[in-house]
Amino acid sequence: MHGEYKVPGGKLVVVDLDVEDGLLKNVRVAGDFFLEPDEAILQIDAALEGAPADIDTTGLKTRIDAALPGSAVLFGFTTESVAIAVRRALAQATDWRDYDWQLIHEAPQSPALHMALDEIITTEVAAGRRPPTLRVWQWDSPAVIIGSFQSLRNEVDPEGATRHGVTVVRRVSGGGAMFAEPQSTITYSLSVPEALVSGLSFADSYAYLDDWVLGALGDMGIKAWYQPLNDIATEVGKVAGAAQKRMVGPDGGPGAVLHHVTMAYDIDADKMLDILRIGREKLSDKGTKSAKKRVDPLRRQTGLPRETVIERMINSFRTRYGLTEGKVTDEEMALAQDLVRTKFSNDEWTARVP
Repeated sequence: MHGEYKVPGGKLVVVDLDVEDGLLKNVRVAGDFFLEPDEAILQIDAALEGAPADIDTTGLKTRIDAALPGSAVLFGFTTESVAIAVRRALAQATDWRDYDWQLIHEAPQSPALHMALDEIITTEVAAGRRPPTLRVWQWDSPAVIIGSFQSLRNEVDPEGATRHGVTVVRRVSGGGAMFAEPQSTITYSLSVPEALVSGLSFADSYAYLDDWVLGALGDMGIKAWYQPLNDIATEVGKVAGAAQKRMVGPDGGPGAVLHHVTMAYDIDADKMLDILRIGREKLSDKGTKSAKKRVDPLRRQTGLPRETVIERMINSFRTRYGLTEGKVTDEEMALAQDLVRTKFSNDEWTARVP
């Protein structure tokens, strides 16, 4: 069995192993990381040898920690990342490069249609009828997108939304409310087979699926990092927030993961505060008294036009994993439009948590 795990912002960890009588055998850990002393790599292998095949990540990490000398120095990886690579090997997880990725980057669409397309495209990936897909959104109007479990009245000031012509929609994933304007927001979705994140915890999957974005921002001169649970941050503030939804495959089989991210290219903070009811409790755990200081837009940090930032992000993904041009099929669009009518433009869904 073979497993790989790219540490977010770090190095690649590779594990090859066999399983005999329910135990790990012939374990070999490798990668482009740095490790001292030299013989510590053999101690890691020995610590994993004979471990039960059903042991979890914490148990594997504990075995490795106990085997390493106190003087050991790990750079670019951790004992936990080795444990994750082992679990991915045992789960027969796939790698980004195992797939033929497709790009969808089409004309501006309504907020409700974007919500529906996320659900339909990910369902199609789960069913095996569509390849793993990167969809870069274009908005045709301003919107507030609230999380699946958020209270509508607690998050949105309806008078403010009406005053600014903002559509309020509810997405299928959890997380917090996002304010989006067509020329001020960069939004994308990844619809990926569940196998890509096999062996990863829910939290680890966020960092794993965001790692390419950190690289893309780095190529534009921005030092960014993943900030648990679902933010992408820089030295001057948050630049993006992510959310996920797991979808079951046909007949309960392996499914797919929807991972979507909203990035602040620019932001009208006064307008945002006039529409969103951002509570003091939410701000207090971010270590700031002002909502305006929570987000630092990419426009200021890159000095690049929005379209250029998007183009560079797409090219970065293409360089790393390959990417072919695609589109929403007629059948997918029909399904999505039906879902707009029956769900995403329906008050019953939008106000399901009043």
